[in-house]
Amino acid sequence: MDKHTRKIRKRYSRIAGIYDFMDKPMECIFARWRQELMKEVSGKVLEVGVGTGKNLKYYPRDVKVTAIDFSPRMIVKAKKKVLTIEHQFDLQVMDVQDMSFPDNTFDTVVTSCVFCSVPDPVQGLKEIRRVCKPGGKVIMLEHVRSNKPLLGPLMDILNPLPLHMYGANINRKTVKNLKVAGFRHIEVRDLWLDIVKLIVIRNVKIQ
Repeated sequence: MDKHTRKIRKRYSRIAGIYDFMDKPMECIFARWRQELMKEVSGKVLEVGVGTGKNLKYYPRDVKVTAIDFSPRMIVKAKKKVLTIEHQFDLQVMDVQDMSFPDNTFDTVVTSCVFCSVPDPVQGLKEIRRVCKPGGKVIMLEHVRSNKPLLGPLMDILNPLPLHMYGANINRKTVKNLKVAGFRHIEVRDLWLDIVKLIVIRNVKIQ
């Protein structure tokens, strides 16, 4: 793990105890979007960046879920949530930029508000593409940089604040990064302005 990744992991571990409290004002909106996200999952599922486990209660009972996060303290919080859910989860400390899973392991890969904080987002997306089966799906609920003339530059100006507070970037160009990582069949639906997006990718692998 490189120095930058260790720094971001430390920031998330530092706020793990109060993360849900900090995020509570937004969660009343995001909860509905999380449920929408789960309509797309099937088969053997990997959730990347599970954090404190906000998505876990929404998973269908007929899927097998492995969930990872690079922050051990976030995983501890997620494991406490699992105790109240009638579903089995495999929770592991792991970095999406360097996953230990074999190629073509998962039918579905899920992310939600994760690729704002992955230090090398393209590398993380390449790893997701590697572990997702051919024909599998990657489903993402992510916030990105706006393309609007005033809002986008404003997000660039403000970005150092959340980045240094807890490691999140508010100006990531995630759809562009998906294409750089090799994904091609990408469907994007705007949920709030052009900032919060539901992204569904069919993982077609060209030999």
